[in-house]
Amino acid sequence: MSSQSPLLTALRNDGYVIIPALLSPKDLALLREAARRTTDLARSGTWPYVRTLPRQFPPWPISTPSSPPKNGIWGVQGLLNPELPDHEAFTKSYFSSTTLDVVKELLQCTHEDLVMELFNLLVRPDSDFELRWHRDDIPASATAEEETSRLAEPAWHAQWNLALYDDQSLIVVPGSHARSRTDEERAAGPFEREMPGQVKLMIKAGDVVFYDNNILHRGVYSSAIERCTLHGSVGHVKGSKVRARNVLQHGVGEWVEKCDFSCLGDEREMEKERAEGMRRRLVEMGRSSGGDLGYSLEG
Repeated sequence: MSSQSPLLTALRNDGYVIIPALLSPKDLALLREAARRTTDLARSGTWPYVRTLPRQFPPWPISTPSSPPKNGIWGVQGLLNPELPDHEAFTKSYFSSTTLDVVKELLQCTHEDLVMELFNLLVRPDSDFELRWHRDDIPASATAEEETSRLAEPAWHAQWNLALYDDQSLIVVPGSHARSRTDEERAAGPFEREMPGQVKLMIKAGDVVFYDNNILHRGVYSSAIERCTLHGSVGHVKGSKVRARNVLQHGVGEWVEKCDFSCLGDEREMEKERAEGMRRRLVEMGRSSGGDLGYSLEG
């Protein structure tokens, strides 16, 4: 695979790249239905692994039908968990060649290098909600020197938002994935509405945006606008030490060994073998991580 890939060039230059119409109309319809059912379970407390309002980052409290999320939710965790009724639909999406061929192009690798990471769902919040400006795995307290050192390392991941409905919630500062914050960015408030150079990404239903998770970004979510956006990431095996905390803080290690890839059998046998390899490399990452790694961000 050539490093001259237009997708990779855009990702390296800007920190993100939008790919239109990744999903077929049929797949879009199927995933919308699965997402609707899953969101209903999450809002009722029947599915306990959710992103609760107003907390921005993990850990989020576990909910139950007798104690549903008090202030509502803005996301659903663990779409690949075999206990989720619609896990098969999400498993087929995550491990599809349509998705992973892009990942391999961006990571310049083969499927033997891929590591299963995260697949979650970002939904319409029960009340208007905003995320502060942040990088996913570098705290705001980092000095310019610490940021520069961390950003100089390979990303070792591909992260994406795949919209099931039109979505303009993600705001980024292009190029910020490759440099420390400017003095103006450091001085800005965490919910600054107008950051110099910011871009609001417009992704249509079926479109996907891949982005470096350490680009300076925030989210602005309206309770009046339908939102179901699949939020995933796949790692590279060489990035285990860098990626471990960012991935394992979401609790995936509690159920990863029970994953069910039977829906990838028969004509999908290649996808099933690839999925088993990706799952195995995630388990190995967890075992070699040295125990509790804590959380990347707070709040």
